Amino acid sequence: MRIRDWPAGERPREKLLAHGAAALSDAELLALFLGSGLRGRDAVQTARELLAAHGPLRALLDRPPRALARLPGVGPARACALAAALELGNRHLAAALERGEALTDPASAGRYFARRLRPRLHEVFAALFLDNRHRALAFEELFTGTIDGAEVHPREVVRRALAHNAAAVIVGHNHPSGCPDPSAADRAITARLRQALSLVEVRLLDHFVVGDGEPVSMAARGLL
Repeated sequence: MRIRDWPAGERPREKLLAHGAAALSDAELLALFLGSGLRGRDAVQTARELLAAHGPLRALLDRPPRALARLPGVGPARACALAAALELGNRHLAAALERGEALTDPASAGRYFARRLRPRLHEVFAALFLDNRHRALAFEELFTGTIDGAEVHPREVVRRALAHNAAAVIVGHNHPSGCPDPSAADRAITARLRQALSLVEVRLLDHFVVGDGEPVSMAARGLL
């Protein structure tokens, strides 16, 4: 059965218009990009096969456009469109921060960290420095480590916060393993950072851990 023959409420395009993009599965979102499937299969079936063979979604989308173009059902035009859409998402997330708008939605900071750090193959620890109105002053990658971890020095974070005259800081790092659950070491360094920053009257607002899926907010989990 072709997608056009599906009930209206189950078609990806109509579903998105009615409920928003977040209501769609990974396969349905990918199917909208593909537009059509391989011979004998609709776009959703083709998308599911791509995810099964080359996924999860993060692994599929992290491929360079040339590698995407070689996958069945994709091709150069769709690969370029997908890469462009991903870059638009990156720029959309960064736009408010770069304009110096106040950060009113903590989740948007988590998504920004995810966009910047998720593609990295080694652990990277970064900080977003804010003024007293929670407007972004700077985003810096401070420490880079191995696939297993990065050594974080609270004194350096404090030094950079003072250099930017920051009133608050949000930090984040990636777990290349894909598991975003905070480790015991993550909890320990968060406590040390909070204490060190408080000595110079700078607030630590959150610590995001980036893996597969949504980044984990340690503040939301009561770990700050």
